[in-house]
Amino acid sequence: MQRNENTASEGLTIAGITYRSRLLVGSGKYKDLDETRLATEASGANIITVAIRRVNIGQDPNAPNLLDAVPPSKYTILPNTAGCYNAKDAVYTLQLARELLNGHKLVKLEVLGDEKTLFPNMPETLKAAETLVQDGFDVMVYCSDDPIQAKMLEEIGCCAVMPLASLIGSGMGILNPWNLSLIIDQAKVPVLVDAGVGTASDAAIAMELGCDGVLMNTAIAGAKDPIRMAHAMKLAIEAGREAFLAGRIPRKFAASPSSPMAGRVA
Repeated sequence: MQRNENTASEGLTIAGITYRSRLLVGSGKYKDLDETRLATEASGANIITVAIRRVNIGQDPNAPNLLDAVPPSKYTILPNTAGCYNAKDAVYTLQLARELLNGHKLVKLEVLGDEKTLFPNMPETLKAAETLVQDGFDVMVYCSDDPIQAKMLEEIGCCAVMPLASLIGSGMGILNPWNLSLIIDQAKVPVLVDAGVGTASDAAIAMELGCDGVLMNTAIAGAKDPIRMAHAMKLAIEAGREAFLAGRIPRKFAASPSSPMAGRVA
């Protein structure tokens, strides 16, 4: 069975573990931890990504702890390196996360190029990925939508590649579906869209292209009603996956009647 031929009910398998939901959500930008909890529940997500440099998960015993709202007993916590601009800082951050989370191996690597675009710095990303894989981490990695770079990350040993659809937090949707399709077609590990989703239709399109999942934060947390949007994203991911598995009709420059002409009553 090929990577993208799994049935919708089989869920998303990453680093040997299968998750029911193909939607991954972030934990930042909500007004408070209660809203974080409610939106996460409405999303149906099993994996919650956490910015170790920005969110308290035990580093400060005197501050509210995110893990009280999204407990590890219920969710898989995915520590990420948001805010890191070089390989050294990214590796150190995830090593710290492993200590805080009792040896947790599954992590999300992102090494940014600059503060304006938040594009990935791919040379530093590749360097950090190699170090982390050698150190025993299961690395999901934010990357450019470059098929060559994505393949290099897979060959290093990353357990999932996560190309951006557009700028982080921009809500611009999928700007280059052709590059995503090239990455999907060659990959032997899960491909998840990371960054740029703005609304449910963007998530559905990503899944219809054949992505294995979508990670988002701003699209939900920044909505007027984050809890309702979280539920909408859950439905969009499920619908897009079903549509991909069903197989859409080909696009063509001609009309085709919905009712067959043969055998019609005169």
